[in-house]
Amino acid sequence: MKSMHTGPLIGIMTAKNANGTIAGNGPLFIELQKGLISLGGISFVFTAEGVTADFIDGYTYLPDENIWKKNRFPYPDLVYNRIPFQKLEENGQCQKIFALLKEKDIPFFNPCFIDKYILYDLLKNHTILQKFLPQTILIKQKRDLFSFLKKHNSIYVKLTQSSKGKGIYRIWQSGTLQIQLEGINRLETYPSFHHFWVHWHKELLQKSYLAQEEIKAAEYKGNRFDFRILAHANDDDYVLTGVGIRQSQVQEITTHIHSGGRLLPYELLQTNEHDHFIQTVVPHIGKALSEQFGFFGEFSIDAGISKSGHYYLYEVNSKPMSFNETEIEETLL
Repeated sequence: MKSMHTGPLIGIMTAKNANGTIAGNGPLFIELQKGLISLGGISFVFTAEGVTADFIDGYTYLPDENIWKKNRFPYPDLVYNRIPFQKLEENGQCQKIFALLKEKDIPFFNPCFIDKYILYDLLKNHTILQKFLPQTILIKQKRDLFSFLKKHNSIYVKLTQSSKGKGIYRIWQSGTLQIQLEGINRLETYPSFHHFWVHWHKELLQKSYLAQEEIKAAEYKGNRFDFRILAHANDDDYVLTGVGIRQSQVQEITTHIHSGGRLLPYELLQTNEHDHFIQTVVPHIGKALSEQFGFFGEFSIDAGISKSGHYYLYEVNSKPMSFNETEIEETLL
């Protein structure tokens, strides 16, 4: 297969669903293949199960026939990591393949998912980026969370390893003692912080959660909005790929499209100040990620602006979805 083209051979590594089908962002993979073919190259999709010491069994998309064809490939010139499930990426089989790629000196594009608190810990010491971070703590004990809530009155708690708004709750004090908790599809009241902690401490401590001060976000037509920023590597720098506006609709916890938010064109709210903020943070974030974790070829940023006009960085995501946010777990093959 490699001898049939003159450009690069790119391997796209993904994973299998529980039912054995191959998962992945099919439309993205197809567009990558079409782009590579126009440059004389070719790509193929594979999972850990198809990797041997000498070759890789995978699938390549044939645009003229609109089909995926199984084939046997030599090791590629570069591997693009699009494994959509963090647990699978961290298992022994995938880690062995990553080690093998390093042995063969094959560049590895996007080394890992990004832990939200590790990211915060990295950026809080960055001279440029630290001023854009909401105050954040890792939840380790009752006393620290209580003090943090008392200081900010309203906070978010988030799983440190999650995406698309999963595992996110808003907590605030109502009255003198009452604690309110709001999730995407739930609203609960507790007589006191102690009662809340009794109910939630196992979840908060057995899994990894952080607490983050609530930012009173700017609104458009009565609903909060934030920026979804896509960026990619370009030579030795990082450049903007695109910007969209996400706006909450049916609930105010998150603007994620999967949770009822909607996507608006950036041009609707674009300002010189917004442009300057975005152009400032993109290269600094890209370089910080690659220096800490290994080469990141792409990433997305969830950022926002408060009602008072201060910009904030909420999250940075590896393996970003496109602006229409097609389900990354969709069945590809």
